Amino acid sequence: VQLQASGGGLVQAGGSLRLSCAASTRTFSNHIMGWFRQAPGKEREFVAAITWSAGSPYYADSVKGRFTISRDNAKNTAYLQMNGLERGDTAVYYCAARRPGTNWDSPGRYDYWGQGTLVTVSS
Repeated sequence: VQLQASGGGLVQAGGSLRLSCAASTRTFSNHIMGWFRQAPGKEREFVAAITWSAGSPYYADSVKGRFTISRDNAKNTAYLQMNGLERGDTAVYYCAARRPGTNWDSPGRYDYWGQGTLVTVSS
């Protein structure tokens, strides 16, 4: 599975962006999809994940209520809608895919990674 993330950019605080993650294969539909982010000088951290059936989305506390993860298996694409962006959301955002299992918030449990897309939130 190859993943291609896109949609990052520069946005003012309070604004919105939608990230997309396109997968290269239909086997994507069997995988859990996750979004992670990494700010300069910090470790990669979990943002959100969703099951293959698009049920049971799971969010980091820091983005709950502001970000929404979704997926369209017919298009082999996952999305991250980000509203109410804050300066602390500035980071490179990565999409990732893994087979079903536990510990959705652990980067080490993901098998495939996209190249990352930069999100910069200005004040």
